[in-house]
Amino acid sequence: MPRDLDAVAATPGGRGRRATRVSGDEREQAILTTADRLLGEKDFSALTIDDLARGAGISRPTFYFYFASKRSVLLALLDRVAHEASRRSAEVFVGLADDPAATWRRAISAFFETFAAHPGVVAAVVGARGTDAEIVGQWSRLLQGWIDETARAIEAERARGAAVAGPEPRVLATSLNLLNERVIMAALTEPSLPGAAVDPVDTLLHVWLSSIYGSTAAAAAR
Repeated sequence: MPRDLDAVAATPGGRGRRATRVSGDEREQAILTTADRLLGEKDFSALTIDDLARGAGISRPTFYFYFASKRSVLLALLDRVAHEASRRSAEVFVGLADDPAATWRRAISAFFETFAAHPGVVAAVVGARGTDAEIVGQWSRLLQGWIDETARAIEAERARGAAVAGPEPRVLATSLNLLNERVIMAALTEPSLPGAAVDPVDTLLHVWLSSIYGSTAAAAAR
């Protein structure tokens, strides 16, 4: 039977000594880390509370002190991955005027590489989005943040005369980010699709540069 992480340790040569107590935050992180790992091995539907508790080294009742359900674990995982992506992209547009192609590549790569590191989470979110309004809302807020950043960057590029005229920046930013979402999700969860196993960053970058700067700029960046 698994022991709680804060159980008294039997330490050779240290009779009566207690193990370092594990904080609630560490238990919560252990549950999330276990879920992230197990989702790389099995579908979300097959994941059980006992799996999560056992993997985190806690009891089933202790699990419920931190999460109400495995669904709440998935929501927390999505939030954690989203924050990771945001950290990676925080400074991504620095130097946009100096090297647009390299900067946009970093922006697309930040999204792709973060989610590629958590394919089980991506698959679980894709599977749940059709039926779970809260996951839909959380994902939409995440996507909206990237759309806002992209729109501001497009506006700045047009203001300095580098980007070509086209659709309103927010409309273009929405279309480009939705394209990213679909292509990257397919690459991670639908490997049987033609070309899905190929790193999509180069293809997406070509579309982004063509849309923002015109086909000449996209060709020059190849």
